Amino acid sequence: MKRRLSKILILVLLIGYFLSCDSVKRVADNEHLLTNANVLVNEKKDNTETINNLLYQKPNRKIASIPLRLHIYNLARNNRDSLFEVWLDKNPKRRARLTKRLSKKQLNQLKNSALGFNNWLRTTGEPPVILDEVKTKKTVKRLQDYYINHGWFNVKTTYDIKRNENKRASIKYHVKTGVPFIIDSITEKVKSPIVDSLYQRIKREALIKSNEQYKTANFEQERDRISNELRNSGVYHFDQDYITFEIDTVGTNKKVNVGIQIQDRAIRTQDSIKREPFKILKIKDVNIITDYAFEKRGQPFKDSITYEGYKLYSYDKIRYKPEALTDAIFITPGSVFRDLDRTRTYRHINELRTFKYPNIEYIENADNTLTDTIRLTPLKKFSLGFSADASQSNIQTVGFSLNPSLLIRNIFRGAETLEVSARGSIGASKDKNNIDDPFFDINEIGIDFKLTIPRLFLPFNTERIIPKYMSPATRISLSSTGQTNIGLDKQTFTGTFNYNWYPNEKVSNRLDLFNAQYVRNLNVNNYFGIYQNSYNTLNQVAKDVNYIDSDSDLNIPDGQTDEFLEYALAPETPSEISSSQLATINSINERKNRLTENNLILSSSFSFINDKRTNLFDEDFSIFRFKLESAGNLLANASKLLGLKKESNDRYEIFNVAYSQYLKTELDYIKHWDLGKKNVLAIRSFLGIAIPYGNSTSIPFSKSFFAGGPNDNRAWTAYSLGPGSSKTINEFNEANLKIALSVEQRFNIFENLNGAIFVDAGNIWNVLDNVEDENATFTDFNSLEDIAIGSGFGLRYDFSFFIFRFDLGFKTYDPFYGDKNRWFNDYNFSNAVYNIGINYPF
Repeated sequence: MKRRLSKILILVLLIGYFLSCDSVKRVADNEHLLTNANVLVNEKKDNTETINNLLYQKPNRKIASIPLRLHIYNLARNNRDSLFEVWLDKNPKRRARLTKRLSKKQLNQLKNSALGFNNWLRTTGEPPVILDEVKTKKTVKRLQDYYINHGWFNVKTTYDIKRNENKRASIKYHVKTGVPFIIDSITEKVKSPIVDSLYQRIKREALIKSNEQYKTANFEQERDRISNELRNSGVYHFDQDYITFEIDTVGTNKKVNVGIQIQDRAIRTQDSIKREPFKILKIKDVNIITDYAFEKRGQPFKDSITYEGYKLYSYDKIRYKPEALTDAIFITPGSVFRDLDRTRTYRHINELRTFKYPNIEYIENADNTLTDTIRLTPLKKFSLGFSADASQSNIQTVGFSLNPSLLIRNIFRGAETLEVSARGSIGASKDKNNIDDPFFDINEIGIDFKLTIPRLFLPFNTERIIPKYMSPATRISLSSTGQTNIGLDKQTFTGTFNYNWYPNEKVSNRLDLFNAQYVRNLNVNNYFGIYQNSYNTLNQVAKDVNYIDSDSDLNIPDGQTDEFLEYALAPETPSEISSSQLATINSINERKNRLTENNLILSSSFSFINDKRTNLFDEDFSIFRFKLESAGNLLANASKLLGLKKESNDRYEIFNVAYSQYLKTELDYIKHWDLGKKNVLAIRSFLGIAIPYGNSTSIPFSKSFFAGGPNDNRAWTAYSLGPGSSKTINEFNEANLKIALSVEQRFNIFENLNGAIFVDAGNIWNVLDNVEDENATFTDFNSLEDIAIGSGFGLRYDFSFFIFRFDLGFKTYDPFYGDKNRWFNDYNFSNAVYNIGINYPF
């Protein structure tokens, strides 16, 4: 092993040596390739991203100390067009021979392909960074400005350039900061009495504080803060230009005395500017034009309504309930002017999805009040949508789907939106249940209704509990789907009634008051045709006990599998079936009953998300998600009150279906650290548990947890990991307890290509349900020994609008090995799992 590593190291060094010899291929004799640029701050090297971003010139980027993109660029040929022509004419017969063999058109295509590849080398590569002393001096000036703006007023910056005979050069920037200046006294001079009184209330939150180091950015942010606070307190005419700062450092012994000045309002006339104190302005009237259009401007209004001080106008008949519009408007008659109210009004009107971007205009009245006019341009009442897809999967050779949709706005005159969408698909299955079936033997049809109400639909006022600035909304949805020749041919009916509100830009809440789901399986006899692993195991047991001949199989269509189950699970176990075989048959039968039974779930849930991302490009943030769900309690209480009788398994039934009863919770935390230079460290932790009780002894398949896959533990395929250390025979493994932990280091390779190394850990277990297999259940903390660990690496390519991801996961610690050594048994490429995904896993 050591000899192999030594050979690899020598090979890498040789490749690096030969590549480095070619680095200056495109560097002229009077030029130098910049190979190093270091910044020494007080004689200590500073390689932080903040300082590196100040450099006007940086050496060519390197991978493993090799400027790979520079070498790609150097492979390109200059004047490739002319060189190709020279190559053609170098041999007198070459052009004629190629033209005869390829034709003139094909010869031109050959030329274009050569030019195209040459251009690709240039665009993919990176040209050599040639030392430019002008840019070096600009960098020195930028470094000096940076440190001055951070309080080192006496900073000195210089540079040294070392030019070598091999056409390479390096730069060292020297920064001597000296002693930073500290803010000492802060005085303010505010001319307008009203502004002065407001400033005294807000200065406790000032960003400029005594005994802190001077930073120019703090002064800029303080100017923004003061301006925003005053404009949100009624000072309509105020802006940042009225705020100035005086900085005094003369004879202060490295101290900064700050003077804050806020001028009176400047009123421009034809000949001069006069100043007068600022005043607080109030909103006198709020006019809402409900059907504004440019071509209607100046026409008389035909309809008007006054509602709670608001005045609504329309060029035709008003088509909206007044409260539907006023609930979205935060500018209130009689209130003090606030910029924040205008911002919130813009946002909430857009959230109605009923109007185009609104126009909000203030006009100052002679009595120092404001009249606000909000012009709303309605969108079309009906919007049609249509999409089509062609697909191929592991169950169908080819499939086609159509998805029409209809959006109806303001359906009940309260700015509500109703979305009606349908989906229909057909496909040709790879394994037909009946050879006489038509080619397109798979079909699915469904319809969805979703009504969005832009407020909480409740019989009482919730303004004090959930104010309207939180964008409360109610969503009611109904859907139904039906399948043929897909799995067990399910019919599904779902209905939800939920509330959504957003306390701030980071936090979102959702309360599902009702979430009803009914699943009916129409083709239960096809169970063993779908779950082949269970069938193969059952078929082998039937052969082992001589229930069928060794050269025959249990017949699925004729129900022979069910006959064998009934035979093996008789009150008196047949003598030829051993206890281990009986346990296997019991396990197969329990899972069959669970996956083929119809499900009725009536649940309520609450979800909380705190997402601290500032934008799509933020790489230093955290996300916390919490969900609590309870199902079956309402039906259980109703069953008792109605005196319903339990069925043979001691369960209540509604419409001949035993409803589910459980309590489920999920905790999910994601954290990203931006390490600079496009390096990001990301972690994720997840804990989920669902506990059945009352009318249930297990969790419905749709509500259980699974492990593995491209967004989970990437060393295992989806549904293949767990439960625990059990050697399951199921195609889809699931359980009611899950732990997942992941850490991933992401880094840039070049341009839009990024790499990652990762470690994933986790598993699923059964807990407090009807599963008795010790290897599959979580009994105590010793069960944590069954946490599976996978590790690997991956590549990501950023297409801007999405990221294409490829990950390779290796089984590092495999709990399936039981009491044997679990480390690195299958840590090789033949047992690796290849994952393809869109966007990052977390």
